[in-house]
Order: sequence, then C-alpha cells, then structure tokens
Amino acid sequence: MEWDDIIYLSLLFSCIGFGHFLRQIKNKESRKWVATIFGFIIVLIASGRHILHPLLTVLVNALIIMYGNKRSIHVFSFGFTFAYLIFFRTTEYFGIPYPPSHTNLIQMILTLKLVGLAFEVHDTAMAEKVRDSSDDSPQIEVEASRVAPPSLLDIFHYSFCYIGVLTGPYFKYRMYWDMFNSPFAELAPCTKATLERIMPVPLWAGAFLLSSYVFPLKYALSDEFYTERSMLYRLWYLYPSFFNFRMRMYIGMRLSECVFTMSGLGAYPAVTEPKPGQGPSTEFFTLGRIAASPELAQKEQYSFAAIYNIDAWGSDFQPTIRSSMKAWNMTIQHWLAVNVYKRFPVKSYRMPVTFVVSSLWHGVYAGYYLCLCSVPFYLPAEDMFYKAFRNNTLPPGVNYVWAFFRYWWKMLHFSYWSMAFSLLRIDACLRYWSSIYFLPNILTVVMYVIGLTILKPSRLPTPPK
Repeated sequence: MEWDDIIYLSLLFSCIGFGHFLRQIKNKESRKWVATIFGFIIVLIASGRHILHPLLTVLVNALIIMYGNKRSIHVFSFGFTFAYLIFFRTTEYFGIPYPPSHTNLIQMILTLKLVGLAFEVHDTAMAEKVRDSSDDSPQIEVEASRVAPPSLLDIFHYSFCYIGVLTGPYFKYRMYWDMFNSPFAELAPCTKATLERIMPVPLWAGAFLLSSYVFPLKYALSDEFYTERSMLYRLWYLYPSFFNFRMRMYIGMRLSECVFTMSGLGAYPAVTEPKPGQGPSTEFFTLGRIAASPELAQKEQYSFAAIYNIDAWGSDFQPTIRSSMKAWNMTIQHWLAVNVYKRFPVKSYRMPVTFVVSSLWHGVYAGYYLCLCSVPFYLPAEDMFYKAFRNNTLPPGVNYVWAFFRYWWKMLHFSYWSMAFSLLRIDACLRYWSSIYFLPNILTVVMYVIGLTILKPSRLPTPPK
C-alpha cells in the first residue's frame, strides 16, 4: 500500500468517526461551523499552500452565483470552473508547482458542487411559482428542490463542509441545506446505516491486497511483460488488473458513503423514494409535512439512498455494459445526466459530449479519454445484440452458454478500457493495447458488421408463440 493510500484512508476514517461527534451538537449554526472548520483543516492538511486553488475557485463562483444574471450563471460557472480545472492540472507549464494528488480530488468534487449549485440557483430563478401546493406534481418537485439565494458564507460552508470534501460522493446544495434545516439527520439510524455500508469493506480490502500483490499494475509497465510473456497472457492480465481497480474503487466509494451516513447528510424519509444524487423523487408534499412536524418525522423510516454511490453487485454482474454503468459512481452520473446530458441542445451528440465532459473532469491524461470516450462507440453495437436476442427464446443449454459469453464479453471490454484508465499515459496505453492487437476494438467493429447485416430486425427469426 502506497503512502498516499494510507493518508487517504486515515482522513476517511477520521471523517467517519467525526460524524458521531457532529450529531451531538444541537445548535445548527454551531454544527455547521464545526463541519466547515473540520473540512477546511482537512483541505489545508491535504493541500498546504495549494489550498489557494480551492479558495480561488470558491470565490469566483460565489461572485458569479451572487451577482451574475440568473439566466446564465450556470453557463459562466461551468465555463470558468472547468477551465480552471484544466489550468490546475497543467500548472507546471506556467512555472507553478503541481498540487498534491489529494488536492486534485478536492478540486474535482468542488467543481461538481459549485457548478451544480449554479444550476440549482438558475433552475430556482427560472421556475414558475407553485400553482397548487397540495398537488403532488412536477411543480411540487420544483418547489422541493428550490434553494434560497446563497450568500458568500453559505457557499463557503457548502464548499468546505468536511462531508465529502475529499472523496465525494456529490450532493446537491439542497441536500446540504436539508441536513441542517430538517430533523432527518437527527432521527435517521446513522450508526446502523454506517455499519451496513461498511460490512463488505474488509472482504474487498483483503481481496485487493492479495490480488494487487500477485498481479501488480507496475508489471504491465515493465519490459519483461512485453518480451517474456505471450499475447494470451497479456490479454488475460486485463482481468486481474480490472479486479484490482474495482476493489480499490469499491473500498474508497463505500467508505466515502459511510462519512455521509454517520453524519446524517442524505437521510430522507423512505416514502419519498430518494435516488442517488437527486434526493427525494416522489411524495414531495408529504416530505414538507414531515419536515415541519417532529411528531411525524419520528414515525418515519429513513433511507440513505440519496448518497448511494456504488452497487458492487450490479456493477459486477449486470449482463451488459450499459446496465453495469448505472451501478457505478451513481451520484456523479446523476450530475452528468442532469447538468450535461439532458441540457445539451443537440440530442444526437448528448452521449459523446457527456463522456467528453466526464473525461475532462477526471483529468488531462490520454488514458481517461481512451477509456471513457470508447464507451459511446461501443454501446450502440451492444444494444443491437441485446435487442436481437432478448426477444428470442433460446434453448436452456444455449441460454446458459450465451449468458456466460455475454458476461465474458462485457468484462473483456471493461477490463480493456480500465487498463487505459489505470496506465494514463498515451505511450503506456497504446503499448499495452497494441500488444494484444487492439482485439476489443476489432470485436466492436465485428459487432457493428453483424448487427447491421445479420441481426437486422427483418432478418431475425420470429419468436415462437
């Protein structure tokens, strides 16, 4: 385990433990200040003098949000914050020392929060007045998501609150506001939820330590790997490397969720069916009544689904890449869907633009783009195969073989892309991919050829009645 990982885990566990202490503070203003001060200390420890980057990002966004035209603040916030993220990652070209890796994590989540806040304020300003507060309609949903115009201090609190400041997952400003202005965090079973979320972490940690020791990523960078090993071995090595990648991400994401569950942020009545990154998705009028009535609030069952960021089982065992992706980094996906995909004016370009923005958010290394931007080219081919076979009944034995093949096929492509995500540098990525002759890329082309010729709807057999 590397030193950066030790620091990362130490900060995570300290944040989890701090949540129990925070919930004991009854005065909401005191609780808010304590959460902010602790978060600021974490950022200072992780960043040192490079804390100037987050501070400048917060200040400029605060000016945009408070004084900009509400019709366009989301555009200016998005443009500035992502441009600054690029500058932040290329400071060495300007004679400025590159920030620590943990500061990069801080800047990443801060980008989502501040741009997301600009979108929230914009949407609130553009929303029509509620016509009927007793109607559980989309208009009530708008009201339930509205935010009051934040002050500079509000934006500072939201930006540096210790909950998710280093790791995410993403949470809306409205969710942060609800934590301090509703009784949900005080009444939710925070300790129980934390124990449930943390339960699989020791298993994942043990699997990661063992597998990464036997199959280290650095071996894929050695000359021996390319001169002494066969093409089939290099192809097979994708799988343990992707396993290590998944275990590492599962541990980090799940521990990050525990920071939220222990603090109470993201707790909502289960009747509102909260969704990752979104918060409540229904029963908005009921939500308002519960929030205003301590008696009703005490009788509710609570859910932390709003900050549910990783479904490891779904990620591993869903049959297709499209369905597996929905179980991965779910709050970030919500941010991308709401603030990029659904708002981009040209529908045919929404998916590639969303993946480009996701790549840009992750970093400037070519590996991010080779990985993430490969997905929108693959998905249409996968869709053709899935639609072709889901409506046709296969014999039981063949069905099992098809299910296994489909799983192997999915994991092959995921592993291939994740290797680029892990190696990052363009020379390292292309060296590995070329050593296995870009096989998954070739298979994707073959899928298109078969899908557009043999699997055309007019050529498919009619399902038996």
